[in-house]
Amino acid sequence: MSVVPRWALLPAGGAPLFLIGGWTLAQAAQPDGSDPVRQTISALAATGADHRWIMTVGLAGLGLCHLMTALGLVTAAPAGRGLLALGGLATLVLVAFPQRPGGSTTHVVAAGVAFGALAVWPALAVPRRAALPLGQDDRHPPDRSAPRGPARWAPLAVAAVLLGLLGWFAVEFFADGARIGLTERLLAAVEAAVPLAAVLTALACQRRRLEPSGPR
Repeated sequence: MSVVPRWALLPAGGAPLFLIGGWTLAQAAQPDGSDPVRQTISALAATGADHRWIMTVGLAGLGLCHLMTALGLVTAAPAGRGLLALGGLATLVLVAFPQRPGGSTTHVVAAGVAFGALAVWPALAVPRRAALPLGQDDRHPPDRSAPRGPARWAPLAVAAVLLGLLGWFAVEFFADGARIGLTERLLAAVEAAVPLAAVLTALACQRRRLEPSGPR
């Protein structure tokens, strides 16, 4: 049976720290100030931005953390882990192709892939066996570590919330709305926190599985 290693907590916890810490420090370092409601995260790492290295390091750390978390979250279905890794890889691509005056198609596409993959992966991360009614397949005895009841639908609910936030950000982005920075930060922060919640849940399930059963 696959077991999530404890080291997976390190990158899972590091993702929101790199992201939120990065934009907090980068905004504070701007000599003329920064408007987090209107200005995007990418603007803090854009070519020509003041102290752009701060947000660049933050985004690079975020991408690497997602890749490492996908490697360690072995109890998740391959499709979900693959999308989490894709989100991390796309984040590294947008770091390699920063926002430029006049725009960067590669940067925009990479950001879209990253946001999309990180929004959908929870829905595809639940192992197929966990979706089967208990006792349906005698070849697979019930697993105390597998999500049951409402827990089966929790990843779908999380993905629905993330897609809703992604839709809100997309509207602001294409309409050049006044809250583009706010919606992007909200979406990115929640997406960065979800892998940590997934790892914590997996470790809790493993502890439950290893606990001795009560008297029968």
